[in-house]
Amino acid sequence: MNVVTSTSSRRREVPRLPIEVTSFVGRRHEVAEVRRLLTTGRVVTLTGVGGVGKTRLALRVAADVRRAFPDGVWLVELAGLENPDLLVRSLIDALEIGDRSSRPAIEVLVDHLRDKQALVVLDNCEHLVDDCAVLAQTLVRSASELRILATSRQVLGFTGERTLAVPPLSLPDAGMARPSAGASGEAVRLFAERAGDVLPGFAVTDANREAVERICLHLDGIPLGIELAAVRLRALSVEQLLARLDNRFQLLATRSQAVVPRQQTLRGLIDWSYGLCTEQERLLWARASVFACGLDLEAAEEVCSGDGIDRDEIMDLVSGLVDKSVLARDDHLSSLPAARYRLLETIRQYGREQLAASGQEPELRRRHRDYFREKATQLRAHVFGPGQAEWFGRLRPEHANLRLALEYCFAVPDEVETGLGMATDLFHYWITGTYLGEGCHWINQGLAAVTGPSELRARALWANSWLRIIQTDIRAAGEMLREARALGERLGHEPALAYVALCSGMIAMYRGNTESAVALYEQAMARHRGTGDPMGLALALVWLCLACSLLGDSPRAIAAGEDCLAVCDAHGERWVRTYALMALAVETWRQGDGRRAAALAKESLRFQHSIDDLLGVRFNLEVLIWIAAGEGRFQRAAELLGVLQTIRRRIDVMPLEYVHVLRHYDESESRTREALGGAAFGAAVRRGAGLSYEEALDYVLAEDAVAGRPPAQDAPPSPLTPREMEIARLIAQGMSNKEIAASLVIAQRTAEGHVEHILTKLGFNSRTQIAVWIGELDRPPDEEHPSGG
Repeated sequence: MNVVTSTSSRRREVPRLPIEVTSFVGRRHEVAEVRRLLTTGRVVTLTGVGGVGKTRLALRVAADVRRAFPDGVWLVELAGLENPDLLVRSLIDALEIGDRSSRPAIEVLVDHLRDKQALVVLDNCEHLVDDCAVLAQTLVRSASELRILATSRQVLGFTGERTLAVPPLSLPDAGMARPSAGASGEAVRLFAERAGDVLPGFAVTDANREAVERICLHLDGIPLGIELAAVRLRALSVEQLLARLDNRFQLLATRSQAVVPRQQTLRGLIDWSYGLCTEQERLLWARASVFACGLDLEAAEEVCSGDGIDRDEIMDLVSGLVDKSVLARDDHLSSLPAARYRLLETIRQYGREQLAASGQEPELRRRHRDYFREKATQLRAHVFGPGQAEWFGRLRPEHANLRLALEYCFAVPDEVETGLGMATDLFHYWITGTYLGEGCHWINQGLAAVTGPSELRARALWANSWLRIIQTDIRAAGEMLREARALGERLGHEPALAYVALCSGMIAMYRGNTESAVALYEQAMARHRGTGDPMGLALALVWLCLACSLLGDSPRAIAAGEDCLAVCDAHGERWVRTYALMALAVETWRQGDGRRAAALAKESLRFQHSIDDLLGVRFNLEVLIWIAAGEGRFQRAAELLGVLQTIRRRIDVMPLEYVHVLRHYDESESRTREALGGAAFGAAVRRGAGLSYEEALDYVLAEDAVAGRPPAQDAPPSPLTPREMEIARLIAQGMSNKEIAASLVIAQRTAEGHVEHILTKLGFNSRTQIAVWIGELDRPPDEEHPSGG
């Protein structure tokens, strides 16, 4: 056999990887996951959009594991290979096999690798995906110790292949007020390091942090885009770079001869992907770009089918674009009933150019608007009933799409009335999230254009008034209610008059006219019963419960709260029910039963958190602060006061800024500060304020899980939150991330994030270390360690 290899000894390590000339940033979780996949599978494929860092990740992993492959770790670069007939020959060349025989190349390659313990990295397989799949299968069947790590914009697609979708680098947390240096995400770290290579001494400072973070957000956390952007700092300031990113395809280009042509510009990368798509896939890509924040299969079928794409072809075309990494599946939204897909903004912008060139953009914008207008209508129809949580959950990820649909309405004169109807139908959506101001904006815009007397205008006026009340803009709310009442009387429209009475009661209560508020709530109840509106009736009962509690009329308050629960239960309603529980918690606490009040508030808070109703979450938290302070649990009360600061960072309005609430809040804070002393009080508040939103809610709700457990004597405080401790104990039981997610009813991505935080906080590198740490933590103080031997 006329085959010579360059490996003189089987045990000699043969590194055949390029040297890293720039630092490797982030990807801790991905590196660990690829290494794990290599232990369980023979072929692992890294997929992702062009420029996301598949190659760099593969090379880092290959370098990390090379000692496990005594016959070498080999890189086979396929980007420049156009002829699939030369694929096997390319591997022979890359593996430095000196072949002078006349045998078929595949036989030479198989014979060479048959007894080798080696790792082959096949880089950029997407344009040869079928040929690479056949070759990989052939090799692993013939060489039992061989591993293949491939990078491709689409999976190779055969049984036994393990895959990992490489995400963009982590981006700044939009909810963080002033992020610390390490909290801005991997994308910012990469920008800072590459900018430092261009401008020695460059650093992200308070002065330029916002601009740097916006650059990274504009570029979707794609490493190639960030690196090309950083190079431009040779000629531009950070602020100038940010201002020019709208023309990103032209701006982000390099003439470096060291970079292959398709990686010299973002356009080149995307042109490469576009060329890999079929004609229909290109058409769907262009049409999907009309969505602002992703889409699901139903949306694609409704909006993108027709004119060259049959509805029943959409599913296969979506799968094709996912395989080619044009569409990315949103795994962090795994709790949704339907899979969801998104286009990275750079990919979407390219698609919009294709859509505009086709002349179809106006029609697609209208279809998009029609689809989300119908979603708003359905939300209004289902907002009181068992499907309510599902509808809130379905609309929450669609916020940018809803906004885009409304923008379309208000940009086209003939569509403004449709826009006002859509914005008003979304009333409960605006209330439950952080979108109060935006809801007011859209309804105001519609009211300014739709001025004639109509039931729609009356409904929009009372809805906008309610939003203003929550924002404590009482003057504007009152003006709107006066017009809404006049319109309701003029048109004889009872539903509007019922809600005007309810909102007027809220204003009266805010101003301290509680007895007047009670009369108005009773009027609202009567009108809502007359119109057959269970939602309005239930809301009026909630407010009547609170008002009667404020007046000290306990029997009437309890009766109103329980009547509200009965109405909600009869319709399978859960959201308004949580407000009834909250109102009953206030009255129960006022009667001295703190334990029962806390249980009611937590039951309310759990559901409100599940639908992201920040107003309800905030008020329930305030009730829990009053309870903790009233029961003398001042450490808990102070930490909850800190948690309240975290909630305020997300929504800084007072949901019920009334005399009795302010009084109880101020009293609770004063008593807690006096009991703990200034230093201890401040420390406890800072502990609570240091928690993220999710950690804060875990802490508030997890108290009962540890209640009654005696603290370990002289035990050092755990650096982990209660939820993280819970997950650490599940890790110690041997549970996988998937099993932990199922056990705690959370998304697997959330579980993975918690595990990463645990490893970071404890300074560990493996789950085994966590298990050992838990074992040490749980060992009784007097238990001796086994001597061994």
